[in-house]
Amino acid sequence: RKIIYTTNLIENLNGKIRKYTKNKMSFPTDEAVLKSVYLALREATKKRSMPIRNWGVVLNQFTLLFEKRLRL
Repeated sequence: RKIIYTTNLIENLNGKIRKYTKNKMSFPTDEAVLKSVYLALREATKKRSMPIRNWGVVLNQFTLLFEKRLRL
């Protein structure tokens, strides 16, 4: 259940991106926006380095349940 319900994680990531982009009202180029989002994602992934507990068991269950949808 912890792996399937990712809404909080997604909302947290969106908040990190908003935090980096809200200070600027306009960006000079599209490349500047991409760089800002990249830096926000980089900072967010530094804090999310913990491995998922029992991932092997979960992956085996996903493979059994969704073998046609899951590509490894």
